[in-house]
Amino acid sequence: MNPKLKKILSAAFVVLSISVVVIIAFSNTEFKDAWSALRQMDWRWTVGLFFCWLVYAGCESLGTCFYLRSQGFKISPFRTLICTLIGFYYSNITPSAAGGQPMQINSLRKAGIPVGYGTVAVSVRFISNQILICLTGILLMVFNRDFVYRQLGDAVWFVRLGLVCNFVPVPMILLAAFKRNWVQKLAQKLIDFLARIHLVRDKDRTMAKLTETLDDYHTAMMELSRSLGRILVQFLCSAASLAGLFSTIVFVYYAFGQSGTPAWQIFTLSALLFVSASYTPLPGASGAQEGGFLLYFKGIFHSGIIGLALLVWRFFTYYLFLLVGVVMLFVEKAAIRRAKKQEAEKQDREKEAEEKETVIPDRTDQQSAQS
Repeated sequence: MNPKLKKILSAAFVVLSISVVVIIAFSNTEFKDAWSALRQMDWRWTVGLFFCWLVYAGCESLGTCFYLRSQGFKISPFRTLICTLIGFYYSNITPSAAGGQPMQINSLRKAGIPVGYGTVAVSVRFISNQILICLTGILLMVFNRDFVYRQLGDAVWFVRLGLVCNFVPVPMILLAAFKRNWVQKLAQKLIDFLARIHLVRDKDRTMAKLTETLDDYHTAMMELSRSLGRILVQFLCSAASLAGLFSTIVFVYYAFGQSGTPAWQIFTLSALLFVSASYTPLPGASGAQEGGFLLYFKGIFHSGIIGLALLVWRFFTYYLFLLVGVVMLFVEKAAIRRAKKQEAEKQDREKEAEEKETVIPDRTDQQSAQS
């Protein structure tokens, strides 16, 4: 598909999803003055929503930064945050979040991180997140069994399916790390096939690049597996990041002045909603997230407020990432241009210094010649 057409379709889908959420929020007949309700939100809890967003994005970025710096790469936390937000942006505009991780790896490459180590950094974040998502979902269901089954009813099956779908990719990624020869053979067959249908022009060069990446990936994963402390840091970052994400609905609940349901029960439903909707093969899991919110929190939000609650929650968990992600794309381009300019100036200075050394005559030799 034409790249321009892909961008147009992605933008159209985002606009469509925004329109659907706004229609749901403002078509509620029980709530006549929606704008007034938004203005009356408790500002303290609204500030907390921004804090939740920062914790989610910031801790995800810190996990990546900690790993890369432990490998000796001098990358700043801010540069890592840019790469992470760009990854979030592409995750939210591509089906099944398929474009997020490759684009984050590409962004890390532009920051000077080899593709193999960038792949490990992203994979480690993904693995620790998925394991904690599944573990959190299971524990919350066990400890809140009666409430969950009463609130969700038959929809509990969506949670069970979500747990399976979220965990399945984990062993596949680990397989690529610890069974390198299997992956090498599979990659060789795939490249041979792509070469036969003329999608790969230089088969040997492509395989050499892939082999180099697999070598770096395998080496880095083996090093990480021998460091319990580094693994623990990744899980701690994931725990803090997911806590920020799952707490968003809790803050929305209290920002609208709602009461009657304990915060830990709302947190439980929030986590289970993510588990059951995140695997949906649509950009940003659109449709599943909105429908799941209305289903899971029916009766939790009172006074016909659920549509507005959906709008605010979706803004902080989806649309804000799109807005910030676009800005980060421009910031990254500016950073790359600045780095290239500085490198060019450095080379010019070195060249000028070399030319001066060559041009300046040796006065001692001149004097000896005159004598």
